[in-house]
Amino acid sequence: MKHSTTALVLAAGMALAAPHAALAIGDGTDSLPISQITLYRSGVGSFVRQGVVEGDAQASLRFRTEQVNDILKSMVVLDLDGGTVGGVTYASKEPLQRRLRAFAVDISDDPSRAELLTRLRGAQVLVRTTEGEERGAVLGVEARNIVHPQTNRSTVEHSLNLLTAQGVRTVQLDSVRSFEVLDGALAEELNMALAALAEHRADTTKSVAIDFTGRGSRRVVIAYVQETPVWKTSYRLVLPEEGGGDAGTRLQGWAIVENTTDEDWQNVRLALVAGQPVSFRMDLYEPLYLDRPEVPVPVAAGVEPRIYGGGGQSPFRDAEDEDGKVVARSDMRYRVERRAEPGPATIPSERLSNGFGIERLAQYVADTRATAAQDGEVFQYVLDAPVTVARQQSAMLPILSALIDTRRVSIFNRNDGLSNPMRGVEITNTSDLQLMPGPIAVYDGSAYAGDAQIGHVPAGDKRLLAYAVDLDVAATTTDRGASSVRKVRIVDGLIEQTTQQRHTVEYAFENKDREQGRTIIVEHPLIEGWDLVETPEPKERTQDTLRFEVSAKAGDSAKLGVTQQVVQSQRLELLSYDLPTLLAHQQAGRASAKVVEAFREAARRQSLVQEAERTIARLQNERNEINTDQQRVRQNMQTVDRQSDLYTRYVKRLSDQETRLEQIGAEITQATNDRERLRAELLAYLRGLNVE
Repeated sequence: MKHSTTALVLAAGMALAAPHAALAIGDGTDSLPISQITLYRSGVGSFVRQGVVEGDAQASLRFRTEQVNDILKSMVVLDLDGGTVGGVTYASKEPLQRRLRAFAVDISDDPSRAELLTRLRGAQVLVRTTEGEERGAVLGVEARNIVHPQTNRSTVEHSLNLLTAQGVRTVQLDSVRSFEVLDGALAEELNMALAALAEHRADTTKSVAIDFTGRGSRRVVIAYVQETPVWKTSYRLVLPEEGGGDAGTRLQGWAIVENTTDEDWQNVRLALVAGQPVSFRMDLYEPLYLDRPEVPVPVAAGVEPRIYGGGGQSPFRDAEDEDGKVVARSDMRYRVERRAEPGPATIPSERLSNGFGIERLAQYVADTRATAAQDGEVFQYVLDAPVTVARQQSAMLPILSALIDTRRVSIFNRNDGLSNPMRGVEITNTSDLQLMPGPIAVYDGSAYAGDAQIGHVPAGDKRLLAYAVDLDVAATTTDRGASSVRKVRIVDGLIEQTTQQRHTVEYAFENKDREQGRTIIVEHPLIEGWDLVETPEPKERTQDTLRFEVSAKAGDSAKLGVTQQVVQSQRLELLSYDLPTLLAHQQAGRASAKVVEAFREAARRQSLVQEAERTIARLQNERNEINTDQQRVRQNMQTVDRQSDLYTRYVKRLSDQETRLEQIGAEITQATNDRERLRAELLAYLRGLNVE
C-alpha cells in the first residue's frame, strides 16, 4: 500500500517504536497522538506521531532508560510548515563508576570497611568499639598475618591507626562496631555518593524534549524506531466436505500483535511488513570517555589554528507535496498523503445462533481483512480500519481471507519413523498474497482436523501441509541393494574398475478405508549423484527429496518401487590385482583378452625384478655367513700354534673366503644393476600402458 507511508520516507523501513507516555506540547494541553505503526518481523518497529503546534512549542516524551539508545539512533523530527526544529535535549547519563569516582570518597568499587577507612586518611573520625570510643585522624589501616599454632593456619587481621590527642592509638577493626566521619563536608560527599547509587537504581525513565520554533499553526511529525515484539501470523484452513470438491478452500489469516508499552494505541493506522531490516543496538546514551596519554607540556613555538574547507553539496533535495509545495527542508525527504481516514471497524449486531457454521464465519472474517500489497521489495499488510490496542494488551487481527486451490493427499516419508502416512493437503497460493510463516489450524468441514505449520509461501507457489496421521493407511518399506563390476580396463598403468551400485526401495500401501480412496505422495530421499532407473518420473523434486504419487482405491493396495543407481570408477595398482579375478572378469565379458595379456606381461616383468631381488638377497646372506665364519676362525687362530697343521688350514680357509667375498661383491653389483634395469623397464612399460 503506497498510502501507508506518511512517514516511511523518513527511513526506508522505520519500525514501530514502543511509545511510553503521552507527548505534551507547550503547556501540556495538546498532544501529538500516534498516527501510524509499522511492525516488522525482525523484532523492531516504527511509529509516527503527528499533530499541530502553535508558535514556539516544546514536545516532551518519556522513554524507558534502556530504550533511549534506539531513540537517539533513529528519531526524525520535522516542522513541515515553515518552522524549524530547535533541537532535541535529554538528561545526560554519566557512567555510574565515573560519577562515583568524582566524589571525595570513592565507593565505585564497593570498598570494604578497611578499604573505606584507608581512603579516609587524614579525616577526623569517631570510632565506637566494644571497649569505648576513640576520636582522632585516620593514619591508615595496617594488615598483619596471624598464624594460629593450633591449626597452623594464618588469617589477616586489620588494625586502624588513629592520631589522637594522646598520641597514636591502634584499634582492632574486629572490635569496631561503628564509626562516624566528623568532617561535615566529607560526610556530605559520602552521602551524595550513596544517593547517586540509589538514584541510578530508580532511574528507569528518561525525558526527551523536542523544541519547535516558528509562527502560527504548523504541522509537526516525530518518528523513531525501537525494539518491539515480533508480529506473528496464524491461519485457519477450512476444507470442504469430502466429495464436495477441493477448489475454493477458504484460508483465513490472523496477525498477532502485542502492545507492551505503557501507552494505549488509539485508532492507529497499523501496517505489518514481511521484511527484516538490519537493526542493531549501540550505546549512544552513556557518555564515552577514552584513555588519553599524558604528555609533557610542549615548549616549541605556537601553532597557528587551521581552518578546514567545507564539503560538497548535499545530495538530498527539498521534499514537496503533491502540489509541488516544499514541505520540509532537511536531509530527509517526507511525503504527505492526503486521504480520508476510514473509521474504526464495527461489528454487526447479528446474534450468533447455534447454526452459525464455520463456513459462515469465514465469510464474516472476510469483511474485516487487511489490504496487502507489494511496495518495492517489501510486502506488507495494512489494516483497512484504524486499530485500538490498550497498553500491555495483545490483539489478534484478521489480515486476509481468501479462496485458494487445495488437494487432499496423504504424505509418506519413512524418515518420520511412522508406519502410516500423514493426512495432508496440497495448497496452491492462488490469492496473489504472500503467506508468512505460522501455524495453521485445519478444519475438515465443520470439525477440527489438526494443526500444521507453513513457511513463507509467495503467490503462486505450492506447499504440502500435514495435519494428522492417516490411520486408515498402512505403509511398509523394503530395501534391496546390489553392487557389480561393469568393466575392467588399464589406464596409465593402473587397473580401472567400473562398479555399478543399485539400491531399490519398495513402498507398499494398504488402504483400509472402504469409502475413500487415497492419493499418496511419497517423499523419497534424493541422493546426490545417483540416477533413477526403472522408476516412474517423480511429480516434483525438492532440494532433498523426490516426490512420487501413488493412487490407492478404497479398500485396495498400491505399490511403488524406486530404484537409484550410481556408476563409480576406482583405480588400483595393476600388479595388486590377482590373475584369477581378472580371468573371471574376462570370462564374464567385463575385461578383454588384451587386458589379460597386458597384465600377464606386466606380471612377467615384475617377476624378473623380483628374481633379481632374490639373487641380491641370496648373495648378501652368503657374504654375512662368510663374515661370521671368519670371525670364528680368527678367534681360534689366537689359541693355536702357528707351526701346527691346523693353523695352516685356517690360513688357507681365510684366503679362500676372501676370494669368494670378492666374487660376491662383483655378483651383487651385477645383480643390483640388473634389478634397476628391469625395474626401469617395468615402470616404462606401465607408464604408457592403456588397454581397453
